[in-house]
Amino acid sequence: MWEKDININDIKEIRTRTTVYFGVGAIKKIEDIAKTLKTKGIDKVIVMSGRNAYKATGAWDYVEKALKDNGIGYVNFDQVTPNPTTHHVDDATKMARDFGAKAVISIGGGSPTDAGKSVAILLEYPDKNADDIYEFKFAPEKAAPIVSINLTHGTGTETNRFAVVTNLEKNFKPAIAYDCIYPMFAIDDPQLMTKLSPKQTRYVSIDAVNHVVEAATSAVASPYSISLAKEVIELVGKYLPKALENPDDLEARYFLAYAAMMGGVSFDNGLLHYTHALEHPLSAVKPDLSHGLGLAILLPAVIKTIYKDRPHVLAEILAPIAPGLKGEPQEAEKAAKEVQNWLASVGVPEKLIDEGFKEEDVEKLVDLVYTTPSLAGLLAIAPSGNGRDVVEAIYRDSLKPL
Repeated sequence: MWEKDININDIKEIRTRTTVYFGVGAIKKIEDIAKTLKTKGIDKVIVMSGRNAYKATGAWDYVEKALKDNGIGYVNFDQVTPNPTTHHVDDATKMARDFGAKAVISIGGGSPTDAGKSVAILLEYPDKNADDIYEFKFAPEKAAPIVSINLTHGTGTETNRFAVVTNLEKNFKPAIAYDCIYPMFAIDDPQLMTKLSPKQTRYVSIDAVNHVVEAATSAVASPYSISLAKEVIELVGKYLPKALENPDDLEARYFLAYAAMMGGVSFDNGLLHYTHALEHPLSAVKPDLSHGLGLAILLPAVIKTIYKDRPHVLAEILAPIAPGLKGEPQEAEKAAKEVQNWLASVGVPEKLIDEGFKEEDVEKLVDLVYTTPSLAGLLAIAPSGNGRDVVEAIYRDSLKPL
């Protein structure tokens, strides 16, 4: 109900470790951001984007004008794909170094921002490359300034210290987390998100739900990450159907964007565990698999696994999408099926078998969970242990509907 007292056209300044300009029309704040960059001596930047959305949404018109008006030169690396790769990062870094870029502006969803964060590190470490970052050959302590213009309501990467990039040759999709890659500024403007397809709308919002389920149930979860999780799931449960019904509903996009931003802050604090640790191998093996779809496929089985270990937290935070749970350990299967039913209700009934995975793939996927750099850290804080039997059971339960 409180949402009704919010003017979605009033741009708010939200301070996390990043200063976020939030609200309909927030893209206009790029002018102030460009002025700030120029006063800091930044006269050249690299813009990270995909091939189309940065222009189709209208974001680029504002960014280009702000850069030109403030005498900031730019080059644009517009080849970032979903599940960006180390090759993208290295190619963009070469472009940025050759041009003399001193900062990074990303325009897009999580992929351009994650790739942009990686480029920002490499601008400060000219003797390193993307493999060095994602094989953890060094721990960066500095990065060029980052500005994240967010075009989706899912990842939360515009407000946190995480980035994910895929090594195609090794089927590795590790995650990094360094304080130096918090964006200096971020823009969350719901009017830039109305062109998301129905599938993208579903997948990015489900990504936000997964973020908070994990952040609220990990070994390092706090009252803060749990409180944020409860609000995020309530908002997604309420506003995702409205955005699917009317893609131009700015109120729905506003609160989904807010949910996603809070989700990013929640897992910045409570971190992640099974769902992300197990999804990364899926989209590393099949790069065309949407990250959010992979998470949706795994979520019911993860709920089934962890419910006995965090029944009270899960009953509380899942109430908007799985009502009637009482926080009793024996409700695990009921909770998982309720979440599965909710996913189907918003148009995501798929399981692993629908995406081409088979029983014989499980062993390889399990091996990748344990060999991909960084994923062991997620398993170490998972609520039900880090044993192979647990991981294998989640994958097998995710092949078909529970």
